[in-house]
Amino acid sequence: MPKIQWQNYVVYIFFIVVLAFFGFTIGDSGFLTVTNLFNIARTTAMITIMAVAMTFVISAGELDLSVGSTAALAALVGALVMQAGYPWPLAVMAALAAGLGVGALNGFFVTVISIPSFLVTLGMMQFIRGLDMRVTYTNPVSISNQSFNAIFGSGKFYGLPSLLIWSVVIAGIGHVVLKYTSFGREILATGGNRLAAEYSGVKTRKVKFAVFLLSGAAAALAGMLYSGMMQTARFNFGEGAELMAIAAVILGGTSLFGGKGTILGTFAGSLLIGTINNGLIIMGLDVSEQMMVAGAIIILAVAFGKKPNG
Repeated sequence: MPKIQWQNYVVYIFFIVVLAFFGFTIGDSGFLTVTNLFNIARTTAMITIMAVAMTFVISAGELDLSVGSTAALAALVGALVMQAGYPWPLAVMAALAAGLGVGALNGFFVTVISIPSFLVTLGMMQFIRGLDMRVTYTNPVSISNQSFNAIFGSGKFYGLPSLLIWSVVIAGIGHVVLKYTSFGREILATGGNRLAAEYSGVKTRKVKFAVFLLSGAAAALAGMLYSGMMQTARFNFGEGAELMAIAAVILGGTSLFGGKGTILGTFAGSLLIGTINNGLIIMGLDVSEQMMVAGAIIILAVAFGKKPNG
């Protein structure tokens, strides 16, 4: 009988424990209401979508620290296109083009120039954030198009928030692609052992370039969801989102060194982070206390999920 590797399920265990803890302690404060649970799903949707793409990037043995600033850039580009009087579908295409452009630049520097992705995307994060500030001189850009706001933010479909639907659909697609397609297998092979993958016929440079494109596109979609939810675009959208996305990925069981990835775990990791933040706010903790407690819980979860040597 095969031995059960409980470390593979630690994110689900912690999620249930955290949910039960908050349910018992602040259940009478509205934590377990449908409205609040939907609120958790809504506020974590952007991180979830970026984390799904980050799972592909990390599984391929790379890292993308530019997703937060790219999300803000896409939000601003889309909002400016709509403000200029163009229809919202064109704004969506422009926003996606901005995200794909950043992803292509990251992929080029990593795969062609051979600069480590940590350094490339760290520099890109700073550059794009500065560009975000420069585009509108830090002024917000309001979005009055109700169709855009409904689809990408405040709307509901059959009683479900559109943000929840977006995150579930993207996570579902990501799960199928990573686990059941040849592209997903090539990503895992590239991250697990690049040389062995190349000897097997995998074009690892193309695979890595593709995951950076996916990351840029996902960041653009997250940016549109930020702006649709807030009905405005701001230069500071996505600040710290890259670290939250990476935390969700690692919490979910994806190896930071590549070769192993799980979208379902990433989705659970994102919900775990969102649940912790929501519960701490309802408990009345100030920002500094929230950061300390949330950080401690994440460290514990990762520590428990680490497989013992040997």
